[in-house]
Amino acid sequence: MQLHVKNGVWFLNKLYVVGIGPGSYEQMTVKACETLKKCDVIAGYTVYINLIKEYFAGKEFIETPMKKEKDRCLAALKSAHEGKTTAIISSGDAEVYAMAGLIIELSENFKDVEIEIVPGITAALSGGAILGSPITSDFAVISLSDLLTPWDTIEKRLRMAAEGDFVICIYNPSSKKRHDYLKKACKIIEQYRDKNTVCGIVKNIGRHGEERKIMLLESLETYEADMFTTVFVGNSKTKIINGFMVTPRGYRI
Repeated sequence: MQLHVKNGVWFLNKLYVVGIGPGSYEQMTVKACETLKKCDVIAGYTVYINLIKEYFAGKEFIETPMKKEKDRCLAALKSAHEGKTTAIISSGDAEVYAMAGLIIELSENFKDVEIEIVPGITAALSGGAILGSPITSDFAVISLSDLLTPWDTIEKRLRMAAEGDFVICIYNPSSKKRHDYLKKACKIIEQYRDKNTVCGIVKNIGRHGEERKIMLLESLETYEADMFTTVFVGNSKTKIINGFMVTPRGYRI
């Protein structure tokens, strides 16, 4: 057990919410690595635990499958409440479609647990770097998963971002149950963008089988994406330069 102090108040119990980045150990922040090293318990989605387990031997691991996010967060809060220094991990950043918000929502019943959010590198940043520099200017991040957000809301956000000429970074573009969602999104965007708009995809960012492709919007419509794919739809200024996807900010060259 360790004592922690915050704003002059001592806590026995500590829970870190840690973003581990794209997946490879080398792309975790130094703070994320050091935080996990000092924890007794690490909780997370089974796939993400498997990505980091070999680097943190001797820890107690709490693993839950997909769609068990609430159970996972409660288990982490209970572990910290019991006096074990605990971390709950998310891929990418801890806030972006991740566990930080849910942990805070559930923390009302664990007021003795001090919570600290440790940010990580989200897919919009790590995937963008692989493609070149697609998000140099204003951009919007939109998930196509309608598990927690109604499709009507997603569609409205796509329309607003497309009409506003934002570069659009799409998370969770497709799954077995949502195999046509990327095509639906492209059809919406095409109402505001030229079919020759430069787009890009990155699959398995920072993991085995990493793949990048740059294409036009009309080709993106038929691309077979999955949950491990991040999609970038350029704005009216985005172009291909030396094999990179680039959205110029407007500097004079």
